[in-house]
Amino acid sequence: MSTVVGQTEPDDVAHADTVDAAYAWAVRAVDLSKLIDERSILSGLNFTLPIGACAAVVGANGAGKSTLLKLLATLTRPTRGRLELFGQNAGRDTVVLRRRIGLIGHRPMVYRDLSARENLRLFGRLYGVGDVAARSDQLLHRVYLSDRADDPVGTFSRGMIQRVAIARALMHNPQLLLADEPFAGLDTPSARMLEGMVRDLRNEGRTVVLVTHDMDQALRLCDRVIVLRRGRIVADRAADGIGADALLAEIAPGTARGAGDFA
Repeated sequence: MSTVVGQTEPDDVAHADTVDAAYAWAVRAVDLSKLIDERSILSGLNFTLPIGACAAVVGANGAGKSTLLKLLATLTRPTRGRLELFGQNAGRDTVVLRRRIGLIGHRPMVYRDLSARENLRLFGRLYGVGDVAARSDQLLHRVYLSDRADDPVGTFSRGMIQRVAIARALMHNPQLLLADEPFAGLDTPSARMLEGMVRDLRNEGRTVVLVTHDMDQALRLCDRVIVLRRGRIVADRAADGIGADALLAEIAPGTARGAGDFA
C-alpha cells in the first residue's frame, strides 16, 4: 500500500473561513466522515487537491465514491470533520460555493419536457450567466447536439441526455467539476469529446474530480489517484507511473498483478 499524501491536521484549517485570493487548495478535507443510518460510509478522510488538479476517485462498489462527491458538491454534510472548498467552509457557505461547482451525477438533472436549448438557458439564468444564448449555443455545438437543440430532451437516447447533462454542468464555467461516472452511456465519439473537455478544463486551471471504474481512463486523464476501500483512503498519489493492474490490485487486493507498481 502506498503512503497517503496530502494529509492535514484540523488545526491547520481552524480559522480559514474566508476566501483568500492566493488560496492554493480547491479542496481540503480533514478527518472527513459520513454516517448514514448509523452506518459508516466514509471514515477519517484527509486530503487536499490543489487548484487545477484532476483527481480520479476509484474503488469497488460501495467504497464511498458517490458519497464523497455529494459532500464535495455540498449536497450533504459530513457527520464529522471539516471540508473546505476554495478556502471556504463547505458546511456553511453552500450558496456561494455552489456557483463555483459543476456536477455530473447519476441523474442527468434536466427537464425532459424542455428542449436541450431551453434546459441550458434555464440553468444559465439560474446561475446568472451573462450571455445565456451564446453560452448555450457554444456548449450544444461542443457536445454535438446543435442539430437537435430544439427537440424535447425526452425524445433523446440515454447518451444524448448525458451530453445535455454535461453541457448543463458546464454552463456557468465552474471552477470545480465533479463527475460521477460521466462516460456512462456515451458512444466512442462522445467519450472522446468528453475527454477533450476534461483536458481543456485542466488547461484552463480548473479542478476536476472524476469517479470512474475505468482504470486506464483514470490514469490517462488525471494527474492524481485516490483509492477508496470501505470508506477509507488506502492510497493517494500521483497518477504518473501507475499501471492499471497495480491500481486494480490496490482497489481489491489479490485480484490483479503488479501491485508492487503502486508502492
